Amino acid sequence: MRNHTNPLATVRNLGILAHVDAGKTTVTERILYTTGTTYKRGEVHDGTTVTDFDPQERDRGITIFAAAVSCSWDGHRINLIDTPGHVDFADEVERSLRVLDGAVAVFDAVAGVEPQSESVWRQADRHGVPRIAFVNKMDRAGADLDTAVTSIRERLHPAPLVVQLPIGAEDGFTGVVDLVRMRALVWADGAETAEEGPVPDALREEAAHRRRLLEEAVAERHPAALEEFCDREALTAATLIDALRDLTRGGDGVVVLCGSAYRDRGVEPLLDAVVSYLPSPLDVPPVRGTHDGTEQERPADPAAPMAALAFKVNATPTGRLTYLRVYSGTIEKGDTVWDAGTRRTERVGRILRVRADRHDPLERAVAGDIVAVVGLKSARAGSTLCAPGAPLVLEPPGVAEPVVHVAVEARRSTDTDRLASALARLTEEDPSLAVRTDPETGQTVLSGMGELHLEVAMERVRREHGLEVAVGRPGVAYRETVGEGVTGFVHRHVKQDGGAGQFAHVVLDVEPWEEDAEVGAEEGGFVFRSAVVGGRVPQEFVRAVEAGCRDALAEGPLGGHPVTGLRVTLTDGQTHVKDSSDTAFRTAGRFGLRDALRASEMVLLEPVVEVTVTVPEDAVGGVLGDLAARRGRVTGSDTRAGAAVVSATVPLAELFGYATRLRSRTQGRGTFTARPTGYAPAPTTAVAATPAR
Repeated sequence: MRNHTNPLATVRNLGILAHVDAGKTTVTERILYTTGTTYKRGEVHDGTTVTDFDPQERDRGITIFAAAVSCSWDGHRINLIDTPGHVDFADEVERSLRVLDGAVAVFDAVAGVEPQSESVWRQADRHGVPRIAFVNKMDRAGADLDTAVTSIRERLHPAPLVVQLPIGAEDGFTGVVDLVRMRALVWADGAETAEEGPVPDALREEAAHRRRLLEEAVAERHPAALEEFCDREALTAATLIDALRDLTRGGDGVVVLCGSAYRDRGVEPLLDAVVSYLPSPLDVPPVRGTHDGTEQERPADPAAPMAALAFKVNATPTGRLTYLRVYSGTIEKGDTVWDAGTRRTERVGRILRVRADRHDPLERAVAGDIVAVVGLKSARAGSTLCAPGAPLVLEPPGVAEPVVHVAVEARRSTDTDRLASALARLTEEDPSLAVRTDPETGQTVLSGMGELHLEVAMERVRREHGLEVAVGRPGVAYRETVGEGVTGFVHRHVKQDGGAGQFAHVVLDVEPWEEDAEVGAEEGGFVFRSAVVGGRVPQEFVRAVEAGCRDALAEGPLGGHPVTGLRVTLTDGQTHVKDSSDTAFRTAGRFGLRDALRASEMVLLEPVVEVTVTVPEDAVGGVLGDLAARRGRVTGSDTRAGAAVVSATVPLAELFGYATRLRSRTQGRGTFTARPTGYAPAPTTAVAATPAR
């Protein structure tokens, strides 16, 4: 039931998701212009967009940082986050999706579902975020709504519910037929609003046919719609809208619209669909958190105890901004809040309504709001902020493990401390970056999600901190796994140096673990079991052995890389009445597994990515040869709008410098995208050549 009296019913928190270059930022700019938030159309190619305000975003013409903006439409407040489309910045998307109630997925009308659009779709699936789809660039040569919808159905597997029929094709695209209300919306050249009219005679039969298909698809999935359809053999517009809303919010269907954001065609119906179909904070389940081991719920109620999740931190010249999604309660300027992670209080200095790099001050923020606050000193992305008298810990966004690293150092030795400070600030703002010191060389190593990710980070160090830095050649993050394990490996830990001693005796079986082979395995690919009988190792010591085994996973025997993909079983052990302790058994678990791995047959794993290369057809031969030389395995090829599209899996280590190579082979006409697909065994020659992490 829709609640029209509660102000939260008129709030929409949504993200714009898509593959790079599908038009996300242009869609966002047109939304801001159409809603009157801006008075000039921002253009990506001119560097005048609101959400791509960082100098690097404007220089590169891509979105790098998720940007939050607020606008109003039809009496509703829309808090919108424009997310990056490049795979290197997928963690920005992950953090954004964690705090959103809905999303608009943008697809290119020519390319349809592209690799990164598939990745962000799966991310939204994991978070249970309802979506509507907008097929953009309908004015491009080769644009075809039906082909794009087919790719959505086949690659993403939702039930696409197409509610529009395009009027005109390619450069002649002028508007859409609204199949719900059976009307035409036409945008004249230069017009800022659509002209509404009857369905054109030439499209009347096709529109009636597609309306019928829409009604049948909805009736199949919605009981109330099915009842009306059976009684009347048709659905009213009101029933159709209610059913589409329910199907969207329940994840049982995806409403599909189309348009050309660049030409301002289709943006108003998109905003109407956001308001009609995507959920408000009242329509999603209450947020869940934990306190003292018990699970609690907090409703989207301004009067409830306050609970908010920090999803982004940004250090600006005017202060440190912490972006929050307020799930329950109210935050007022000057309030004291409790950081459940650091277990300390913080004071909220200012509250800001965000419009990318511009801010409007607020006195308070209530449940359902997405705002930025100034004054928090220790909050990080993923921190829970709550009322001091009602502590709660919300689940933080997941952070992907870095797969590429570079060694960095200041060109002037006097700048070493400044570089360390700059890198610390970067990792504070972007948790997917990691900094460590190589124990053998003493070098500072920066790790991230890809070459572009690290390039952007280094450019920020140069621009924002005025530092000259030297950057080494990129390397990849290897892993190690068990090819053939050992059975009955005995480790005995005995230490006696005066006073209480340490005694622990463990017997371990180590074997490979394959993904999906066992329920209960964690994402890191490690399973621990106890098969000890007769109480020979008490349960509290079993937990200590498991903790020690996890310690041992940090460095494998081949090159000191993290170990994954194994199952360890504690089969037997012995204790001493006085000298056995948690510490002794944890030590035994760590050194026992370390030695067991040395006795096992280990395999080095390297990160592998799926590459999609788009080139002119006359350049396919050279591209295929180059991919083969890079140990690539071609998985498919297709032709789209006169260009060849080749898909292949390639070791990440072989892709460094590939963009430059591809441009030279295709006279600048070739492009490629890549997304991680996991790890695969590396060639034996890599074992000796791979430095420790």
